[in-house]
Amino acid sequence: MTQFPDTSAEDRVAEEAGDAGESGVTETPESPVGVPDSPEGPQDTAAPVAGAPYETPDQMGARILELTADLQRLQAEYVNYKRRVDRDRDLVLQNSKFSILSALLPLLDDVDRARMHGELTGGFKAVAESLERIVSGQGLVRFGVPGDPFDPRLHEALTHSLSSEVTTTTCDKVVQAGYQFGDRVVRPALVTVVDPDPDGQPAAAADAGEASTTVAGDQPAE
Repeated sequence: MTQFPDTSAEDRVAEEAGDAGESGVTETPESPVGVPDSPEGPQDTAAPVAGAPYETPDQMGARILELTADLQRLQAEYVNYKRRVDRDRDLVLQNSKFSILSALLPLLDDVDRARMHGELTGGFKAVAESLERIVSGQGLVRFGVPGDPFDPRLHEALTHSLSSEVTTTTCDKVVQAGYQFGDRVVRPALVTVVDPDPDGQPAAAADAGEASTTVAGDQPAE
């Protein structure tokens, strides 16, 4: 005996689908109870981003203070760097001038000797005066004249002698002039030195003593 499949259930489903299509209503299968409509998998919460609109006023204030401190630190570092660069540049310039002016000292000595012997005349005189004017404008200062108090930082003594005419160690003759550049001594002056004579008596005091003795001797005895 041959068995035919029961199609009554399929026919009923088809009829129900047709009725639903005619009415224009489509039924949506309901989600199982307890299952969310969102996609599967855990949802990560985004971490707050610096400067985000949802920062609190306190957080924004703290961040502003931090950025301000960083800016001030960078500005201070730049100022210190600029000062250091300027100081190094000035030091290099001063050392270069010092070297050049030191090399010109023998030429200045020749000018002094020519002036001492009366040979500084004509065009040579004009050149010499121009040279002295240029080195003076660059900061080279000449020192050392007879009668200056002796200073071991500025003078180099060649000879010492005693004299009752001075009360302190004094430069007597200047053999070679000294030069100074700023606070630095380019070359000390070569001088002969006169020291006070501890056993002698200054001429002025001796003359005063003799005058007083004479006046006292001229007075008649009572």
